[in-house]
Formats: sequence, structure tokens, C-alpha cells
Amino acid sequence: MREGIVQEYKRGLKAVAVEEVFDLVFYRPLAFLLVKLIYRTSITPNELTLASMVLGICGGVSYAIGTPVSLVAGALFSLLYNILDCCDGQLARLKHSGTPIGRILDGVADYVATVAAYVGLAIGYANSSANPALMWAFTVFAGASSAVQCGLLDFYRNRFLDVTLGRKSVLGEEQEVFRNELNSLQQRKGHWFEKLLLWIYLRYSAVQRRVMGESTPSEAPALDPVAFRKENRVLMHCWTYIGPTTQWTIFIVCSLLNRPYIILWVIAVPFNVMAAVMFLAQKKKDRMMIRSTGR
Repeated sequence: MREGIVQEYKRGLKAVAVEEVFDLVFYRPLAFLLVKLIYRTSITPNELTLASMVLGICGGVSYAIGTPVSLVAGALFSLLYNILDCCDGQLARLKHSGTPIGRILDGVADYVATVAAYVGLAIGYANSSANPALMWAFTVFAGASSAVQCGLLDFYRNRFLDVTLGRKSVLGEEQEVFRNELNSLQQRKGHWFEKLLLWIYLRYSAVQRRVMGESTPSEAPALDPVAFRKENRVLMHCWTYIGPTTQWTIFIVCSLLNRPYIILWVIAVPFNVMAAVMFLAQKKKDRMMIRSTGR
């Protein structure tokens, strides 16, 4: 029975090699227990996604209030948001009920919750500061830095899985799937929300591919997946330490200590330095691996 549960838990994960540490040891195990409780109910992954988004917004409101009690409430809302954010994907994978709209909705919920947290923190931070404009500027800079850091992790995580699992580029593959879904919906009346989500996602994916560049080792047909894993596994693991779950966890701990603004400094200074160093190291390794394929 225990082995069966372990295997079922692993099926609900993306891939251990690219998971963030806090996800593996805390959030996903708790999410899995919740998924087991609701597995046979009519609750859908999309409903869990919407519930997580509401919790994220509630967290942002709590941070905006800025009192010690509201900061603790914000931390609890953020904690529950992270757990539910893990639940929707696990439930979809276990039930094989994932949809293109569901994947996009999950991303939208992440953005909404993150923006709510930063806006709420900026309001609470500015209200207690002698220079509100400076606090807003610093919070916006930290929020933008966080978006770039998480975007880099997302790109390199998908590319790592593309090569090591021998699958097609997930960005290109998803774009084709989502483009077909959008074309299908455009033949029907209504569904304006789904159409809007698909349109936004396709534009976002196109920008991401242009910014990161499409001439990557993942496109080299002669590349050995085993060699790629060996050369990139340490760097891939390092990327996960600036990921969204790590950032949220620091945010939660700092809020419980009544010092939520510390996360802004963590993201703006050490995490930006780490991201820059890893980006340069990744580009150097990419060039080396591309040369090794004779391209």
C-alpha cells in the first residue's frame, strides 16, 4: 500500500530533477494529501486554480493593511495559496484531465497572486515610509526582477526536460496545440474568456522564445540526452533556488516575523546576482555543447 501511494505521489510531480526543494519537501506532499481527499469528488483542477487565486488576492489585501496581525494573515493566505497551486496540477495529472485552458489559467492565477502580493506589500510599505514613491519604485523593481528570475527558471526547466526526456520543444509544441485550440474556438460564438487567455499566452510564448533565442542545444538532433543531463544537472538545480516557491517561502517567513520587505532585498540583490551569474554560465555551456555537435 505504501509503495502504491509513493508511486501515485510521484505521478503527480512534474519531474524531481527540476522541482524546487520547498515543493518537494513541503508544499507538494501537503497538496498530495489534499488531492487524495478530493480525488473522488466533483472538484476540478480549474476550480482549485480559481480558489488559489482568491487566496493569493486575500494575501495581497492583508499585506496592504500592514499590521502585525494582517501580516500573519497574509502569510497564512500565501501558504494556502501555494498548497492549492500545487494541487491543481497534481489533480490534473492524476486524473489525466489537463486542458490547454487549464494550464494557461494556472499561469494567470500565479501572476495575479504574485502581483497582488507585491502591490499589497507596496501599499503597506509606502504607508509606513517617509518616502512612499521610493518604496513603490523599489517594490516594482523587485517584482520585475522576480518575474525575470522565474521566467528564466521556467525556460531552462522546460528545455532541460525537452532534451533529457527526448521530447519536442514544449514551447513550440504548446504553441501549436494552443494555436489550434484558439482557431477552433474562433469558429464558435462566445468563449471570449478562453479566447483571450489563449491569445495572451501565444503572445507571451512568442516573446519568450525571441528573448531567450531559439538556437539552443535542445534543437541539436545529435545531442546525447545523457551527456546533456550530466553537463547541466548542477546548473539546473541551481536555477531552482531562485524559483517562485523559494521566493514565496521567504516571503511567508518574513511576514510571520513582521519583516515582509526583506524579500524585496533578497530578490533585488542576491537573487539578481545569482540569476546573472547562472545566465552567463548557461550561455557559456550552451556554446560549448553546440560546438560539440558540430553545428
